[in-house]
Amino acid sequence: MTTSPQTPLKKPDWIRVKAPVSKAYQETRDLIREKKLNTVCEEAACPNIGECWAKKHATVMILGEVCTRACRFCNIKTGRPDLLDPHEPQRVAEAVAQMGLHHVVITSVDRDDLEDGGANHFAEVIRNIRASSPGTTIEVLTPDFLRKDGALEIVVEARPDVYNHNLETVPRLYSTVRPGARYFHSLWLLKRVKELDPTIFTKSGIMVGLGEEKQEVYQVMDDLRAADVDFMTIGQYLQPTPKHHHVDRFVRPDEFHSYSEMGKGKGFLVMAASPLTRSSYHAGDDFKRLQAARLGN
Repeated sequence: MTTSPQTPLKKPDWIRVKAPVSKAYQETRDLIREKKLNTVCEEAACPNIGECWAKKHATVMILGEVCTRACRFCNIKTGRPDLLDPHEPQRVAEAVAQMGLHHVVITSVDRDDLEDGGANHFAEVIRNIRASSPGTTIEVLTPDFLRKDGALEIVVEARPDVYNHNLETVPRLYSTVRPGARYFHSLWLLKRVKELDPTIFTKSGIMVGLGEEKQEVYQVMDDLRAADVDFMTIGQYLQPTPKHHHVDRFVRPDEFHSYSEMGKGKGFLVMAASPLTRSSYHAGDDFKRLQAARLGN
């Protein structure tokens, strides 16, 4: 079923979540405010924020809160970014230590204005977390570093435990959903991570409900496996505001289950597919699953 942007679909019961009210949620929010950090949980209006923050899980967004791109699915502000904050890596590390995180996800806005796309800042955040919380595993969710020679190598050299970069959608929809990016460049980036350091787990994800066909999703799976990607996530696209790309359809839970089974059959170490799956949802538990799968357990 296809609909126009003027006639949004009603959310089905399986996509509804409760408003965040727990004490642990408030404590996480207060710490984020105290350390003057940004989170993709808030900026992207993630539906899982109540559950994740109640468990003291948060995806920290570095490099500011203004993105240089204008993807039609994303709720993060677009415009001219501020100067880099040299103290941000230290504050992120302090928050990670204070929360006692076993696993942390670090992401960012796109910074096409920077010569290295923000790669050195990513590396500095990783090094600061390693110094203050050596037992914490680190997952990065980076931009594509398009036309930023050497940027990827800088992040990989800092040795995150998981390198995530999302394809977001099928290649046919890039011109309308992700116009500033290039599908095959993103695939190359993920493959290059493995070439540089085979010990780093690689991860990528897409949204469904944007107008893609099932066969196109299967082709993305094949492309990711050809790039030796370990972990794929598939979640329902939700329209942040009326100005964003409309929801073409709400994918039923049984279809997500079939995607999960297909991905496992294609050889992903871990596959996460459900209406509320997001790239950082249950990231700590999924990292343990990755470790176990690599060991054959």
